[in-house]
Amino acid sequence: MTDRRLMLVHAHPDDESSGTGATMAKYAAEGAQVTLVTCTLGEEGEIVVPDLAHLASDREDRLGEHRVGELEAACKALGVEDHRFLGGPGRWRDSGMMDTPTNENPRCFWRADLDEAAGELVEIIREVRPQVLVTYDENGFYGHPDHIQAYRVAWRAFELAADPSFGEGEPWKIAKFYFTTMSKSSMRRAVEAVREAGVEFFTGTNVDELPFGARDEAITTEIDARAHVSAKLDALRAHRSQVNLEDPWFKMSEIMGEGAMGLEYYILTAGERGPAGRGIPQEAGGLGAPHDREDDLFAGIG
Repeated sequence: MTDRRLMLVHAHPDDESSGTGATMAKYAAEGAQVTLVTCTLGEEGEIVVPDLAHLASDREDRLGEHRVGELEAACKALGVEDHRFLGGPGRWRDSGMMDTPTNENPRCFWRADLDEAAGELVEIIREVRPQVLVTYDENGFYGHPDHIQAYRVAWRAFELAADPSFGEGEPWKIAKFYFTTMSKSSMRRAVEAVREAGVEFFTGTNVDELPFGARDEAITTEIDARAHVSAKLDALRAHRSQVNLEDPWFKMSEIMGEGAMGLEYYILTAGERGPAGRGIPQEAGGLGAPHDREDDLFAGIG
């Protein structure tokens, strides 16, 4: 169905693959238009492989340039053909973690003028005309300043794109706005399974106290993209400067099966909720009863 258009706004390269990669691959494979907007080049990312250590953050920002290529490879793995950097590559710089000196850089995304950045996104929205937009919640999923700013910019653009008095181009009203999230109950089951397999994972940590994830009752939408886990893993491998597939997070798919990485969760925050889907039982890795969640981001859109 080529009339379905999905837009995702992410802060850095690799965020799209880890949080929403299976969903993106699923909709791209089904023929939907999937547009990814990335807000920075990820210049402050932590390099996890020794052979790329020479790209560590410096005045030349060689890591950001390298991650452009990683993102291109990841998008290819996911089947995503439409990718944009907000304002063009390098317009805003990775801000680094909260309360670090890089937050003070006048070029960093954290310090971007909200209406200026949102205006850049409005241009893309009015061109692509997506029915659905996905980004992070108000806390940026886990508190990273660029994730928080991505939420602010996406929400402002969601409002402005429909305002005929703002900017140029024909106004466009997005039907549904989603936050990406994780399920606390699924995280709890995954941690227990990985620990039982002898892998150290969040040792001494109460999953319910982690600063990300949502209670099952808050989750409105459960996307079954288990058939696309291999594409998600290939995309993650493409981000080799940032992603160590030996990390316990990625061992989950080996230990628990495709449900651990192929089921992705969302919270509808604007727009009309669609009809309930079929639901995925807990024994298959899903949230289980009550089966009252959407199983399609486009649910209810005529």
